[in-house]
Amino acid sequence: MQNRLALIFVLMTVVIDAIGIGIIFPVMPDLIGEVTGGDLSDAALWGGVLATSFAVMQFLCGPVVGNLSDRFGRRPVMLTALGVMAVDYTIMAFASTIWLLVAGRIVAGITAATYTTAMAYMADISAKEDRAKRFGLIGAAFGLGFIAGPFLGSLLSTLGIRAPFWGAAAISAANLVFGFLILPESMTDAIRRPFSWARANPLAAFRAIGNLPGLGRLLTLYLVYNVALHVYEAVWAFYGKAQFGWDPFMIGVSLATYGLFFTLTQAFAIGPIIKLVGEYRAAFWGLAIEFVACVVFGFLTSGSAAIAFTAFAALGSIAGPAMQGLMSNGTPDDQQGELQGVIASITAIGMILSPMLMTGTFSAFTRPDAPIHAPGAPFLLAAILLVACVAILVARPRESAPSGPLA
Repeated sequence: MQNRLALIFVLMTVVIDAIGIGIIFPVMPDLIGEVTGGDLSDAALWGGVLATSFAVMQFLCGPVVGNLSDRFGRRPVMLTALGVMAVDYTIMAFASTIWLLVAGRIVAGITAATYTTAMAYMADISAKEDRAKRFGLIGAAFGLGFIAGPFLGSLLSTLGIRAPFWGAAAISAANLVFGFLILPESMTDAIRRPFSWARANPLAAFRAIGNLPGLGRLLTLYLVYNVALHVYEAVWAFYGKAQFGWDPFMIGVSLATYGLFFTLTQAFAIGPIIKLVGEYRAAFWGLAIEFVACVVFGFLTSGSAAIAFTAFAALGSIAGPAMQGLMSNGTPDDQQGELQGVIASITAIGMILSPMLMTGTFSAFTRPDAPIHAPGAPFLLAAILLVACVAILVARPRESAPSGPLA
């Protein structure tokens, strides 16, 4: 019963967290344009700077947060993160310069621990054979919040481009109060591990996890995957505006549509698929679907077709939980927080590299003097990276696989 209540709360926390994130996406191009006075291409570049600032701090601090949660528990780390999120959104609501927006993203990146700690929490309360499925439930919860978030952001944007930030701050604060009253601690003395600064820096944490049997190659695969898949977060709003002429409302609708199908995939498809074909095949087919989706988005010229195609694109999301399940099952119980910290750092590296890479590509192909006008170019670049992901997965030596071969 205790585990069930904890499971429900963690999923609710991720839903509300995703609402807070998704609620601001539709207005970011207009907000950046307002505070910088630049055009859409310049706004996209600043969007990359904001995302990279957040990611750099997440990379540096992710292992620290993971190790802290292994020592002091998941509850205090998660509640602290929620409080900082509320402050960050408030800062962004007041921001009148781009540098204040950058400062807000830096602060948020330092304690970006809600999702990471939720994953460690889920590992604490789940049997090994259930972890990939449970990670899929977290993905479904995130997708559910991502349905509601952009939709609310679109509605609030009619009150002004800063209204979604006030909404996100209020939601985060409410979730903090809810967590303080409800969230039980999942950490037990049996899996508690002393905190060590020597293992809390990113390189040491990578070494500690990467030296586990079979984990080094999976970490590399997950890194390339994140660089490719952050193309959506980096350029979707700018891509929609440039390619289809979408306003903030339509950007929100497109994100909510993707969120719906993403949620259905994570909630109902991942468990049966992994049970049927295993984590490796699930990861392979997920990567293949993501590749096809990126190629299609690279060439689409119809906004309605792009929204309709998100149903297929969302199927590719089976790859992430499959890879996370493989890594979690290959890691001792007393290092689950450290693993999630490393995964957070890998995600952060993807968020560092991808936004600058993808927004730079978008800017190069959408400027007035661009030799070819191609707002979808970043998705074609992501497709090339996904080919590399498939190559890494297929080339994996069968004898080193933690839970069986691909074929």
